[in-house]
Amino acid sequence: MQVVCIPEKYTLLEPPSGWSVQQNSGEHMQIFADAPGSRHAAAPFCACCWSVPSSRVYLRNSLTSVSRYTYMGYEGQALGLEGLVLGRFSMRIYLDHNATTPVEPEVLGAMLPYFSADFGIAASIHTPGQRARAAVETAREQVAAVLGARPQEIVFTSGGTESDNHAIFGIVRNAPGRTKHVVTTQTEHEAVLNACQSLEKDSAGAIEVTYLPVDSTGLVDPEAVRDAIRPQTTLITVMHANNELGTVQPLEKIGKIAAQNDIYFHSDAVQSAGKIPLDVNTLGVDLLAISGHKFYAPKGVGALYIRGGTRLRQLLYGGHHQRGFRPGTENVPGIVGLGKAAELARAFLAADSAGVSALRDQLERELLARIPDSRANAMAAPRTPNTTNITLPGIEGEALIIALDLKGLSCSTGAACSSGSVEPSHVLTAIGLAPEEARASVRFSLGRHTTPQEIAAAVEIVPAAVAQLRQLSPAYQK
Repeated sequence: MQVVCIPEKYTLLEPPSGWSVQQNSGEHMQIFADAPGSRHAAAPFCACCWSVPSSRVYLRNSLTSVSRYTYMGYEGQALGLEGLVLGRFSMRIYLDHNATTPVEPEVLGAMLPYFSADFGIAASIHTPGQRARAAVETAREQVAAVLGARPQEIVFTSGGTESDNHAIFGIVRNAPGRTKHVVTTQTEHEAVLNACQSLEKDSAGAIEVTYLPVDSTGLVDPEAVRDAIRPQTTLITVMHANNELGTVQPLEKIGKIAAQNDIYFHSDAVQSAGKIPLDVNTLGVDLLAISGHKFYAPKGVGALYIRGGTRLRQLLYGGHHQRGFRPGTENVPGIVGLGKAAELARAFLAADSAGVSALRDQLERELLARIPDSRANAMAAPRTPNTTNITLPGIEGEALIIALDLKGLSCSTGAACSSGSVEPSHVLTAIGLAPEEARASVRFSLGRHTTPQEIAAAVEIVPAAVAQLRQLSPAYQK
């Protein structure tokens, strides 16, 4: 049973199917999700304090006519099960799930006890500590299961950046010999690229990095990886799915090449976890990074898979937490949330993928049909099911993002971690786009809660905004 608390000043106009309502004597009204077999069944929690309803409900402020409320990207003067309410409801459409995702109510429900009642730290031997330890180890099993790994191969971190840095610095600095070599690609996330550049800069030439080019769809040629290997190559690092294009790299082939040459193989899987199947043994990786907030867990928690027997140096120094791999008091609520999100991803991956992929294809198809001269990038490559990147000549991407935001639609020009950069996307220029084309490109990334109604609205909003900006652009040939 799930409880959603609404301040008493609100009245329920129409309860959703499968929910019952209880008015508290104090400041809350509770809505119970008690539908049999509901995917959202979870421990009770107060949404007014911690979260939001897992089903949309009609609300009205009984004191001042219509209320303002927010749920999972919906923002307006009322909240409805379908469409508009009283003609005064503005729907915020969130299509930036590659930047971050909302925490699932089930995930939050699993986390909440570890903020208060079960507040012990996992390193303590007393009962509260052992409860925390049990929760952390359960989460380790859940994360291992979604990756096809063993629980003892999972190390919890603060997120994808730490995991990538730990893998890259840990392997290279631990490798014998003075001269070392790393193979990567030009389209990696900055957590990988900047780590590699730091190795080059700080080694006074002793460490070299080969940045392999990609084709027009963002794919790297596995044979180019093989050709780049030298006797002193200590690490190959290639991301699984690109954050801007969604391009999925042929890791299985690259993994075999790495194994044949006895070279450690690392992958940044931050954008693929929870979206496409992941199996570390099938992919042949020795190290793999994931980040919770990309698949409905909280921000500030992630994990690094380290294959048994892999030798790498510590990134941080302190206590003996996590068998010495990653010192520091474990973030128990975050780790529990990561584990629960991994469990949900494993259970609903196929259904989520099919539904999101159909909506992504619809969005892409209709935008390309409605916006002259537009084109989708990496459309011919294997992609994550939720991502499309579209070039819209004659506009500035950031201007379009602002225009769409004013119309209630959230998307991005590329990696959220690079927002504010004046340079065009390194990913888009690597696939052959001119700087002005890269700056005219926009990424739409859908999520498991994206609805057909939102896509229908988006295919009206985006072309209108593009047309308006093109009218103002002296560069676009009208």
